[in-house]
Amino acid sequence: MGLHINPSILSADFADLTGELARISSADMAHVDVMDNHFVPNLTFGPPVVERIRAVSPIPLDAHLMIEDPDTWAPVYAEIGCASVTFHLEAATAPVRLARELRAAGAKASVAVRPATPVESLIDLLPEFDQILIMTVEPGFGGQRFLDVCLPKIARMRKAISASGLDVMLQVDGGISTETIERAVEAGANVLVAGSAVYGAEDAEQAIAHLRETGRRAAAAAAEA
Repeated sequence: MGLHINPSILSADFADLTGELARISSADMAHVDVMDNHFVPNLTFGPPVVERIRAVSPIPLDAHLMIEDPDTWAPVYAEIGCASVTFHLEAATAPVRLARELRAAGAKASVAVRPATPVESLIDLLPEFDQILIMTVEPGFGGQRFLDVCLPKIARMRKAISASGLDVMLQVDGGISTETIERAVEAGANVLVAGSAVYGAEDAEQAIAHLRETGRRAAAAAAEA
């Protein structure tokens, strides 16, 4: 599957999103955090802004919806062209139906869980998803510290994905840096969301390259272990 680095534009300068997206053109996707100030205590942007971001972005969009009622709103993000759309298991009423709607609209279907939400209920549903996102911070704000207590959960999900034989990506979001990416990858993650570690660097492209190389080394070491 390879290792993917998806910088979060939550840490970007919103006054110059075109320029900030250009800074991460070597990344795999741009991670777009959509928050409604209800599911999480923060407010970012909705479909019109995300559609404009998609139009100017040099790389595909990975939309992470931290919102209430994703059953209604998630398909909208697929329809406006987001390559991958993630909704939260805790907020969805019918996650399987929603995942199928996202795929029918042309997007990858992804489901996220908060740090305290068990992943076991997703194991039998793996064929319905293209990606599982395990939050390693409480969703809502960037710049938080990585929660190591989530590492066993990442490892359990990786074991389940491997046993299934399915091509399901395992994404980790929250506190990813050159200091934490090794632990996340060793546990089984292969899609890493990094915000301040990329946008806080003077050279964002160099930061992406460093994260990617550090992650690849950790993956190779884990494979040999």
